[in-house]
Amino acid sequence: MSYPVKIACLKCGQANRVPAEKLISSPKCGTCGGALVSDKVAELNPTSLAKAAKLDDMPLLVDFWAPWCGPCRQMAPDFAKAAIALKGRARFAKINTQDFPVVSQKNNIRGIPALILYQGGKEVARLAGARPARDIARFVQQNAKPLS
Repeated sequence: MSYPVKIACLKCGQANRVPAEKLISSPKCGTCGGALVSDKVAELNPTSLAKAAKLDDMPLLVDFWAPWCGPCRQMAPDFAKAAIALKGRARFAKINTQDFPVVSQKNNIRGIPALILYQGGKEVARLAGARPARDIARFVQQNAKPLS
């Protein structure tokens, strides 16, 4: 039996505990029923980002992007492919820096796209610039701590 993994619901912000062996089977939030672990990229707002970044035991890779940014739009399909490849081992999300400029300032974002990996309540690593899916997945695998 494995230990429970703390995960914030990216939809309602509620803290959840999920057995590590259940992460691959698409667990749902105990409050709102939203998917806690998915192969889809979640859209964040400043509140959901702050909660997940401080709470999650599971690696959370956040893409800081803007709709006017060509490299951001170019990387989006690769970011989604990496999310599929690492389902159950990491969560993927994005936050629009145009809609939430304070988030860029708070996270010291100097250019976009910027990827920040959070785990265990802190920033673990960051990567700047558009990357292919294999590089994004490798970045997570090299910098995230194993869950079990």
